[in-house]
Amino acid sequence: MSFLNELLGRKNPNMVMQPLYDAVIAEGRRLDWYERGQVPDSLDGRFDMIAAIFCAVLIRLDDTNDARQEIAWLTELFVSDMEGQLRQIGIGDLIVGKRVGEMMGALGGRLGAYKSSLMDEENLSEALTRNLYRGEKPDDEALFFTSENFEKFYIELTKTDTAQIIAGQIGAGSS
Repeated sequence: MSFLNELLGRKNPNMVMQPLYDAVIAEGRRLDWYERGQVPDSLDGRFDMIAAIFCAVLIRLDDTNDARQEIAWLTELFVSDMEGQLRQIGIGDLIVGKRVGEMMGALGGRLGAYKSSLMDEENLSEALTRNLYRGEKPDDEALFFTSENFEKFYIELTKTDTAQIIAGQIGAGSS
């Protein structure tokens, strides 16, 4: 199928977006978020951190009208990965769809909260406490670290060309 796509000039969405998705996962798994930022190192905590990074990337890509298709492809990769992760931890076929739906609902709510806070309509620390820490505020130093670094991550995204972002050049390791 990739030969036909290439012949017809169509892009393979997985090949186009996989570098960015891999970079989102790598940034969301960066140890500093868990050690210095006190994000819980649990299944839920890792989902919450990856979702936060994913939201920042989606918010940045949504600022331009030329990345609509790429946003859809990236979201499809996220859903596919989350479905695979659920299956890997033993969630059965009958429940996977429901859980993925819940995860996407949570992602949608976080997307709105992070967008409001990154656009200075809401306090970022409050949005992170509610969504990343699930209402359990960490100590002040950890919350400051996470708020400051999440905002810096987003600001760097706003300074990065869309093509570079799609190529996966995001986060601490991309410079």
